[in-house]
Amino acid sequence: MIRRDFLLRSASAAAVLQLPRAGRALTPQFDEFKAQVSAVQLAPPPYPKTEIWGYDGMMPGPELRIAQGARVQRKLLNALPQASSVHWHGIRIDNAMDGVAGLTQAAVEPGESFDYDFVVPDAGTYWYHAHARSIEQVARGLYGALIVEEAEAPEVDREEVLILDDWLLDPETAQINPDFTSAHSRSHAGRMGNFVATNGQYGLAIDVRQNERLRLRLINAANARIFVVDIAGMEGWTIALDGMPLAQPQRLGEPLILGPGQRADLIVDVTADSGETAHLVRLDNGEGMSQVALTVTGRASAVRRDDPPALPRNANMDVPGLDNAVPVRLNMEGGAMGRMQSAVLNGERKSFRDLVDENEYWALNGTVGMPDAPHAGLALGQTVKLEISNDTSFPHAMHLHGMHFREIGEDGTLGPLRDTITMFRGETRTVVFVADNPGDWLFHCHMLSHAAAGMMTWMRVT
Repeated sequence: MIRRDFLLRSASAAAVLQLPRAGRALTPQFDEFKAQVSAVQLAPPPYPKTEIWGYDGMMPGPELRIAQGARVQRKLLNALPQASSVHWHGIRIDNAMDGVAGLTQAAVEPGESFDYDFVVPDAGTYWYHAHARSIEQVARGLYGALIVEEAEAPEVDREEVLILDDWLLDPETAQINPDFTSAHSRSHAGRMGNFVATNGQYGLAIDVRQNERLRLRLINAANARIFVVDIAGMEGWTIALDGMPLAQPQRLGEPLILGPGQRADLIVDVTADSGETAHLVRLDNGEGMSQVALTVTGRASAVRRDDPPALPRNANMDVPGLDNAVPVRLNMEGGAMGRMQSAVLNGERKSFRDLVDENEYWALNGTVGMPDAPHAGLALGQTVKLEISNDTSFPHAMHLHGMHFREIGEDGTLGPLRDTITMFRGETRTVVFVADNPGDWLFHCHMLSHAAAGMMTWMRVT
């Protein structure tokens, strides 16, 4: 569907949300975290606990909170029945620590470990998740929030990290559907869940006070679902996207679209009266549903505050050199109801029918899956102008590892710095970025079924 359809189908205004206070103290670092099988109360009682795969057996995994410029040192212990790795989504990180099994490191086998050691250069909202057999491992729960705190944080009363996700559960047993190779999911919109949660909880509810100011860090960890969210009983501003501060806070006026992998930082003031309920609203097919309910009990102050100021900038957010930018083109094709006739798989051109027999459906520039040669070889420091066309019938959330980009608007202005762009059917959009991080960087669809079925490539910066 196109962006207009998405907003129209989701066009019911609703309610915002709020979560319990996370506190301002930095979480102590820990040396080890274990990817393991566990069970959590995902669906509400009387459903039984759901078997998941979680970091330290938790859902979500432990929130890692660290100061900007500090070092992350974590030892992954793999207690799973299959190999795994950890990707630190959105962090402009050393390539060897990016966690892409088969590209930047070997997958960590069961019973083995891997030491992740890197500096976090940018403040903002990020997350970590499995990056080996991601379509299965992320769907089983292997993810958590990575929060990098600014030296000068905005003045708020509370801060909440809200990880939005959906789960495909057996409606009788509440266990995760084990069919991770479904032809329908791979060829259509991706693995869509039938149970929507926030921070692994159904119907999350939080007590707030009138005129309380909250910072909400939203993370879309879903395999394929695009979350369209709005607020009710609150007034709010977007202050950062994909971890990167906006030049000026943008007042929330229309629903916010978050594709898989995308994040948004909001500042919201509770305007609902005591005894009422404010909401973070999810818009589905023209209907508003409460993603998080905020019960208003009492008043924080008698008056509203002034509009919030902008967050401090991160380093290297500018994209200079547009006049001499290197042009690169990426064409997405395939999928159900697509026009792709053939594509190259494992070095051999195959008809679309043959690709269907292989359970492969998507191609980037005519190639299915990871090519042997990089999609683009870029010189360190080069500015790149990447034109992306979505010649398919479905949306795709294209995520670039290791670097952030800005979209060139129709009027030639540059949009906010992001690491993931949600492309709707028929769209052609152009982004620009500076290839300032050496290494081999993955570029793929974060609808993880699409990536598993062919929609991934890579770029080399030297």
